[in-house]
Amino acid sequence: MIRSLIPAALLLTATAAQAQQDSWTAFHGDLASTKFSNARSLTPDSVGRLERAWDYRTGDVSDGSGDLAETVWSATPVYADGTLYLGTPFYRIVALDPATGEERWTYDSTSTLEPLTQPALKNRGVAYWNGGDTGVCARRVFLGTMDAELHAVDAETGQRCADFADGGVLNVNQWNTVNDVFPFSLLQPPLVVGDTLLLGWAGADWEYSVAPPGNLLAIDARSGDLLWEASFIPPEMIDRTGTANIWTAMTADPDLGLVYAPVSSPSPNYWGGARTDPIPMATSVTAVDIASGEVAWTFQHVRHDIWDYDTPSAPTLVDIPRDGQMIPALVQATKQGFLFVLDRRTGEPLFPIEDRPVPASTATGEVTAPTQPFAMTPTPVGNPLELPPVWRLSDIVSLGQCSRDREKYLYQGIFTPPSEQGTLFFPGTAGATNWGGVSVDPDRAILYVNASRIVQLIHLIPRDEYDSEAREGGNEEGYHPQEGAPYGIHLTDWSNWAGMPCWAPPFGTFSAIDLTTGQTLYEVPFGKAQFHGFYGLGDWGSPTLGGPVVTAGGVVFIGASMDSRVRALDAATGRELWSDLVEAPAVSIPAVFTHEGVDYVVFAVGGNSILKPEVSDQAVAYRLPR
Repeated sequence: MIRSLIPAALLLTATAAQAQQDSWTAFHGDLASTKFSNARSLTPDSVGRLERAWDYRTGDVSDGSGDLAETVWSATPVYADGTLYLGTPFYRIVALDPATGEERWTYDSTSTLEPLTQPALKNRGVAYWNGGDTGVCARRVFLGTMDAELHAVDAETGQRCADFADGGVLNVNQWNTVNDVFPFSLLQPPLVVGDTLLLGWAGADWEYSVAPPGNLLAIDARSGDLLWEASFIPPEMIDRTGTANIWTAMTADPDLGLVYAPVSSPSPNYWGGARTDPIPMATSVTAVDIASGEVAWTFQHVRHDIWDYDTPSAPTLVDIPRDGQMIPALVQATKQGFLFVLDRRTGEPLFPIEDRPVPASTATGEVTAPTQPFAMTPTPVGNPLELPPVWRLSDIVSLGQCSRDREKYLYQGIFTPPSEQGTLFFPGTAGATNWGGVSVDPDRAILYVNASRIVQLIHLIPRDEYDSEAREGGNEEGYHPQEGAPYGIHLTDWSNWAGMPCWAPPFGTFSAIDLTTGQTLYEVPFGKAQFHGFYGLGDWGSPTLGGPVVTAGGVVFIGASMDSRVRALDAATGRELWSDLVEAPAVSIPAVFTHEGVDYVVFAVGGNSILKPEVSDQAVAYRLPR
């Protein structure tokens, strides 16, 4: 059993950032992004008896066949002060009774339902703030919209908070003043630290060479005033590039006074010939002082990123025993599959990092970084250093197409640059890990993570050729222009004529890692893939979107797979203990909390066309029989 691997004397003490409580008041449960729940009734022995407590439909869903774009709903439910809150992809807030799923109130932002920067209408939920007072808007729920409005409503009634910004609505796009080719989209809820809202934004990936430069905004939760702004691109380079924004969740340590920002890649994403000067904070985890906005330290995990290996998830905070001391650490999961374990006070690595040579680019004007950092301890998840072999089944069905592709297209290991020839891209742009990140049992320093194993094919298309005909993009695939660069791109999964992957399974894994030693305790196939409505075998696994939650009772809850099941896994082995079929892939992080003495697990079931076409507006809650 995993629990016997660490001596009792080394069990860890929670930091102030780790909730260790019965609520689920933030996107990842707590400020440390542990995705850990104190629920103890949910154990490997009991979890098989889970039953549905209730099933709720928001009504806010579109498959893209009508007037509205398709919806992507990845919201983490928020449980605070006895109420469950959900944000929807139509930019509404729903407040529910956690025991029954009955509506207490709803709020409609009346936002424009247009995919201004994204291929879909997206929402990852809401943020909750408790000001410690009484009266109207003493507790607030914040919702962002595609068109850069941040709405503040009373947590008790759903009425707008008139003293916040302009009658309860903050126009965040007022600070979008440089290279403003697209609006800021507020798809990820802000991080709430005390009375400060820490806010990033999403933009239009792969479309422009020069774009808005990424920044982190600190907003007063009471007034909506801008407290400070931190930027991540050197001023002298802003006329040549952009983004390096924060589109995903963040983490904070109030004791150190730091927020940890996962900073994304610069534009254009797949060609960097106009931005060859260093951009040290792009594709990094960067620590910023919460009070002042000053950068405390930065750790760049991809140099001169031309793979869109942007930092996809909030880093997770955990204290690790080292040489008789407890080291305040941070774990940053990456699209490359590397897990960088750093001292969160300084950014210094706690395990060795190797600087390895990587292939050079043949693209016009490109100057690739000669080396990249490789974090080999803990072992990278999803085996990203080796291209999976050609899948014999897919090769037979395609009459050898997959084998011919393997010889035709460029692959020289991880960090093979995009090319006109066509590059096999592994891990693909959705990453080994994505925005779901990792979960950690803070008492035992054991990390849990799901990973995808997807091979993609990317072509650089010379500008004249790209512009000569109309081309269509998609959700993380298809054609994209990179306007202003000498190349557009075409990106797709590496598949045969029948749509079967050309690479051998598993297509997704689930792992547990001991952070005291870096040892992988297990890595097993996770989920079931689907092709044309047929399920794959269990050992094939599934690509994943979403993340796990681990409980004090030794159970991991996760959706994330193609087969539209939510699951409970044995934390000690990764073995499936329980599952339930829902309407679409649950590409969200569940909330696990205790309400009136009963432990609940709640999933938002939204779907994402990256996995398969089905979408839904289902929220479903589970508990043990009363």
